[in-house]
Parts: sequence; structure tokens; C-alpha cells
Amino acid sequence: MTVTVPPASIGTHLSVHGRLADVPGRAARLGAQAVQLFLGNPRGWATPPGNAAADATFRATAADHGLAVLVHSAYLINLGSPTALTYERSVASVAHALARGMAVGARGVVVHTGSCVTLGGRDTAMRQVRDALLPMVELLPDDAPDVLLEHTAGQGQSLCATVEDFGPYLESLDWHPRVKVCLDTCHAFAAGHDLAEPGAMASTIDRVVTIAGPGRLAAVHANDSMDACGAFRDRHQRIGRGQIGLEPFRELLAHPAVAGLPVLLETPGDAQAHAEDLKLLDSMRP
Repeated sequence: MTVTVPPASIGTHLSVHGRLADVPGRAARLGAQAVQLFLGNPRGWATPPGNAAADATFRATAADHGLAVLVHSAYLINLGSPTALTYERSVASVAHALARGMAVGARGVVVHTGSCVTLGGRDTAMRQVRDALLPMVELLPDDAPDVLLEHTAGQGQSLCATVEDFGPYLESLDWHPRVKVCLDTCHAFAAGHDLAEPGAMASTIDRVVTIAGPGRLAAVHANDSMDACGAFRDRHQRIGRGQIGLEPFRELLAHPAVAGLPVLLETPGDAQAHAEDLKLLDSMRP
């Protein structure tokens, strides 16, 4: 029997603007099949409880539109931080994002992999990551979202920037099945993977599958880059308007490991720009 694998669900990050229940409709009007959102201030430590009625409406409306949903945790999270208060707040923030993600029916919560901040602190930082995340994922119920590790652009003392860094990071978490990978094209390019070269996007995804294992890639952030390869700068650009260019995104959408996954824009611009980039990605499907 032939198994048909659905194509990638192309979508975008959207701001909630205080009206969570409106997000699925806004996403659908843009032509999105997937949506990513913050459920708190991305640049703060507050952990708002949410509203059960709004959560239920969002879940129902997202299901009606067939949207794949991801939640992005706060930018401040750094489970490898040598500062005790930052570490404690990071643990609480990840736990909050997972709880809120479950409440809205998200399939995954994106968590940045962080840094050890100071030179020589990597081993201690990775022990902290293990101590924080393993107990959380061990207790996740079946209907809870997975943890999706998002590598960084390589700035500072990053714990995971290149695709190869996913190996030791996942190993520190015992390759737990509820811990998966979110590939960010801008971050990978900034960290030194020259995705602009013909075939490089496909070979980089091949490496993710080889290093992390089949089925571990769970989402892609599709972002072009304002800066050159290896610049260690996290500055996103609209698709085809940056240093990566158009063709690598065609390779991305054609890769079998991306089939069925949410592929999400985090690009600059207004709603019209997002709609144009969604349409552009959709036109590049194989």
C-alpha cells in the first residue's frame, strides 16, 4: 500500500495582539496553513495564566481552519546561564510555555538552546540543560506539545548553533523522544552553513536527519538573512531578498524530511508582506 505524505504546512509567526481567538482567522486570511505565536511577553519573564474560554475558542477555530500550531517560548530563556536567577526564571518560563501550549492545542513549543555565556562553562551549562528539561519532558502527557530545540546564530558562547551541535545537545537529554528539532535557515546560514550554494540546503537537512535521527526534525523557520554566511548575526530577511536567495527554499520544500512539517516565516514586514511571502513559498512546492 502506498502511503501519501502531506506536503509541508506553510505558515507564519503572528502577534496575538491581546485577541488569541482571532489569530486562526487572521492566519487563514493570509493564506497560512500553520501559525506560531507567543503566549506572553517574549522579552519578559511574566507567565500570564491565559483564559480558558479564549483557549478553547482558539483550539476549535484553529482546528476548523486546519492550522498546525506552534508556541514560541520567551527570548530571555537560557537554561545554560551561570546566573542562578536567570536559570530559575528560564525553567519556570519553559514550564509555563509547555502548559500554555497544551492549553491551546500546540504540537510543539520552540525553545532556544541558549549559551554558557562565559568561556569554559559549557559542561556546567549542559548539565543545567539536562537537569531542567529532562524532568519536564518525562512528565509530559500524551496530548502535550513536544519541546522543539531551536539552534542560535552562533553569537556568544552558544550551546547549539551548527547542525552538528544538535548531536551532543540531544545526547545530553538522552535522545528523549519528546525533544525534537526546529531548523532555522537564517540561524544555520549565520552559523556557517552556506545554504546559498546549490544543493547545500538539501544536504544540510540531510545532516540534521543523520545527526538527530529520522523523525526528529519537527519544524522549520524559513527566513532569509540580511547578513553574509558565517556572520553570527540573527537578522532575518524576507524570502529571496537576502543573502540566501530563492532557490534554496525550493530545495527545502522538496526535501522528504520536511513533508508534513510546519514551515514558518519569521520575516519582517506587515500582513501584506507575509501574505506575499506565503504565496511565494507555496508557489515553490514541488
